[in-house]
Amino acid sequence: MLGEGGETLANLEAVITAMELEGDQDLSRLRVAIDRLEVVFASSAHHSRVRGDHIVAGSATAPTWIARTCHMSVTSAADRLCVGAELDRLPAVKSAVVSGEIGYQSAALLCHLRDQLGDKRDLFDEREMLGLARTQSVASLRFLCRYARHIADPDGFFRDSEEAYDDRRLRISMMADGMHSVEGVLGPEGGAALKSALDKLAARLSPDDDRSHRQRMADALVEMAYQAMDEGRLGRVNGTRPHVSVTTTLEGLMNRRGAPAADLAMSAPVSTRTAERLACDGTITRIVRSGSVVVDVGRATRVVSPSTRRALKARDGGCRWPGCERPVSWTHAHHIEFWTRGGPTNLGNLVLLCFHHHRLVHEGGWQIVRSAGRLQFLPPERELVRWARAPGSRWAA
Repeated sequence: MLGEGGETLANLEAVITAMELEGDQDLSRLRVAIDRLEVVFASSAHHSRVRGDHIVAGSATAPTWIARTCHMSVTSAADRLCVGAELDRLPAVKSAVVSGEIGYQSAALLCHLRDQLGDKRDLFDEREMLGLARTQSVASLRFLCRYARHIADPDGFFRDSEEAYDDRRLRISMMADGMHSVEGVLGPEGGAALKSALDKLAARLSPDDDRSHRQRMADALVEMAYQAMDEGRLGRVNGTRPHVSVTTTLEGLMNRRGAPAADLAMSAPVSTRTAERLACDGTITRIVRSGSVVVDVGRATRVVSPSTRRALKARDGGCRWPGCERPVSWTHAHHIEFWTRGGPTNLGNLVLLCFHHHRLVHEGGWQIVRSAGRLQFLPPERELVRWARAPGSRWAA
């Protein structure tokens, strides 16, 4: 039964202990030895299933029993069982692993391909596929195995693809700190479409864009969501277009000391600086309360009127941040002197900024100063002192 061993296994364990004491080993030789052990394990697992050891142990399936007994995932256990069954029929592949010509992962890909072919496995050309395994990386070989599968069994390829498509999923969950975790699995077409869209949006926006690629991809996904909502093509829910809703107090909107955080619908509370940014180019609805009772609700009003927005778009033509090429449709109107602090909503106090650069100003500490008809973009370390500004100049603090 699996789990029992004799003198040979005891000697192997002793050798491993000695190797641990010796310290670093030759990585290439060590990997070949591990791959050979993987072959031995796969073969032993297969023979164990044939004997019915899992049934004797009271388990319904061999993969679940091996996973529990050997502290593996069920997926890894099923992989070894498949490899163990197929390697007995692929002597050249098995020999190549033992000699170190190919690794266990490459051999596993060939074994799974032969297994997937089912009653068409006679079309599997061991010599040809082994030649590819010797010359291709694991990633390239995986790609070529899918090609070979489709050539030999297009109907089976389609069937398996449809079964895999049923596993698609997307989950967005909020973590303890208010950040959101996005976990999902997409089909080949959906994944390619999303990656293609995000790759374009995730390009560096300007020379000073020091975000990592992962951060730019995350921001690109958010930008794409805002764009879809702004275009109004998502339909209506309860009579309104999908939107981000923020509830705050007048003191919070003005960023006064001691004001409570703003409530972001379907999410966690956000800072008053974030609320300021969202109010910069949003729709404001006044709600008056008496204690916990709403006594008045004002009409929803755009901060920037449609006519002013048209003039602003015609003047700026896109994000005004130096080096940024975001077009008009991907920008929001920003108040150079914040609207929540009394800044007027006119062309002289407005400038178009994309999502990333708009956030840099409000949450990132950058300042935009208009002086002598020109805009200056100042990083946080050059933050202006409010009482020391020159006459006629404005800033975003």
